[in-house]
Amino acid sequence: MWSSARRVLQDLLIPVSVRSFSLTPAQDTVVVERWWQVPLSKVGSPPRLHPRRHRIYKLVDDTKHRPTEKMELILTQTVEKLGGRGDTVFVKKSVGRNKLLAQGLAVYPSPENKQIFAEELRLLREGKPEERTQTRTGQLTVEYLKRSKLLINKMPSDEFQLTKEVVCRQFVKKLGVVVPVEVLRLPFEPIKDVGDYWCEVTVNGIDTVCVSMSLLPYEDPSASYQKQLKVKRQQQAAENALKAEDEEPVVNPSYDAAVEAEGGKDPVPHIKDASATSSEETAAATEQTSQDTATPSNSPKKD
Repeated sequence: MWSSARRVLQDLLIPVSVRSFSLTPAQDTVVVERWWQVPLSKVGSPPRLHPRRHRIYKLVDDTKHRPTEKMELILTQTVEKLGGRGDTVFVKKSVGRNKLLAQGLAVYPSPENKQIFAEELRLLREGKPEERTQTRTGQLTVEYLKRSKLLINKMPSDEFQLTKEVVCRQFVKKLGVVVPVEVLRLPFEPIKDVGDYWCEVTVNGIDTVCVSMSLLPYEDPSASYQKQLKVKRQQQAAENALKAEDEEPVVNPSYDAAVEAEGGKDPVPHIKDASATSSEETAAATEQTSQDTATPSNSPKKD
């Protein structure tokens, strides 16, 4: 018993600087090794170190500047730019602890939590429609379809008809969304006339989105046709401008009738001649000047 107590006392008295290298390194530890190997020495003699060569070291590991490991979490709600409920994500420890875990947006990936979300995923795929919840990808698809409009150009053939297969191909070509035929519904089929229509798309069998759709006239995609179309539009704009310039102001006949009703006056407004007006103004100005320059009658005469 004395020997065991003595051993424990010795372990407590061992300084930290000489502890075993097998223990976990402390924080901010730098591990280095000599660049040049020290040659073996004779038994009982110290190693012979070179004064300069054996003082050169190379860095093996630096725990202070080591990239921090990310935290693994399971989301309980849909988080933008991360994922939806049940998705396993890897985030920074600061984001995971201060935002996701603190706000209840995620939980730790324990075996119990993994089993719970695996059961939810199974029910999402196999359960009843009223018991299922939309995935994050499905929510993004629904929002994208709500603000999109499908434009379809009619083909030159007279037998062209807009069917479900054609609309599905146009969804992939114009909007980049794969829409199976069984989840698409048209107001009536087939569609032949040019105009505005709508169609309904069911996403994951849960949400149904009404997408606006337009059937446009045929347009030749070739460069020559586009050039002719541009010239035609410019000519039409020029013709509209000429018509606007040629139009004259319209006279309101009711104004003349109202003027005639006022005491038999002349309905035509009197317009003074510009030359007469100018001559009258000149004469008045001359008369005023002569009056100003005239000498009063009662002023004393000079000797």
